[in-house]
Amino acid sequence: MKKQDNRILRWIAITLGIVLFLGWFLLWPLNSYIEAPGSATNLRSFVSVKGHPDPGKGSFMITSVALQQARPATYLLAKAVPYMSIEKASDVTGGQSGATFDRVQDFYMKSSINEAIAVAYKAAHQQVTKKYLGIYVLQVQSNSKFKHAIKVGDTITKVNGRHYNTAQGFQKYIGKQKVGSPLTVTYVRNGHTHQTTHKLVRLTSTRSGIGIILTNNMKVKTKIPVKVNPGQLGGPSGGLMFTLQIYEQISGHDLQRGRKIAGTGTISSDGTVGEIGGIDKKVIAAHRAGATIFLAPYVKPTKLLLKYEEGHQTNYQMAKKTAKRYAPGMKVVPVSSFKQAVHYLEK
Repeated sequence: MKKQDNRILRWIAITLGIVLFLGWFLLWPLNSYIEAPGSATNLRSFVSVKGHPDPGKGSFMITSVALQQARPATYLLAKAVPYMSIEKASDVTGGQSGATFDRVQDFYMKSSINEAIAVAYKAAHQQVTKKYLGIYVLQVQSNSKFKHAIKVGDTITKVNGRHYNTAQGFQKYIGKQKVGSPLTVTYVRNGHTHQTTHKLVRLTSTRSGIGIILTNNMKVKTKIPVKVNPGQLGGPSGGLMFTLQIYEQISGHDLQRGRKIAGTGTISSDGTVGEIGGIDKKVIAAHRAGATIFLAPYVKPTKLLLKYEEGHQTNYQMAKKTAKRYAPGMKVVPVSSFKQAVHYLEK
């Protein structure tokens, strides 16, 4: 009877060990992220321009990278699959918490949409105006005296009662103040205005500052109403494709011509298309969704540039290489500006 009890206890222990191992293998979070091909979604359902429906019979598609925290099982899978990659958590989030990282990505998306609206309306000769709201706080540095007052996501509207219409205006004024001198900052958080006063810190041997990483926070206003709902997507990489979709609707030009057109790239106020991350995953996602054309950001490859590029390849080089291997039949088109993309699609 005792031997039988020992046998039962042994089996219970083995079973429990297997269950615990499987739980760890499948669920234990690691300090890294897995990047894989995400989705390629028709932008027609994202953009609404009053009185201007999409005239095209094809589609413009926004592409994304699927990002998830690594588990032992997915880590091993990513090691085995060539088009999946493993990234350090600090490289992905910049050391920020999940909530802060999401807030920054949400702002990048909203900023990208604002630029897309402005560029598209201007190209279509429709009325659009920009209003500068202030400095958007992307990160507060550890040496900043404001670190317990200002948070990521705040918008600084005034310094010492002065408002400027560019980030450079704010930086120029602050840079003229002495290190250690007090600065009163007016900022907006969740729709409420606050003020705080702290001392400036040394940024360089010749400049003082608040000690933040920032970008411009702007709002656009159009005569013809436009609404863009990006859903759960974040980041600035959808700028080019949003611009094309909005332009097609506000101008009435059918650029799609029955084609499934995917792509990626940031958009700046002058229509320049900028590089992004994870373009290889986006090419694969576009191919899976049936896209036949992929618009890829183009920059001239130089030795210095390639030294710092992801995989030592420009976006266009990586997209073309990926398409050759995983997306046969897809045409990868290099574009450096919105106008160039429109010109290609028209011709």
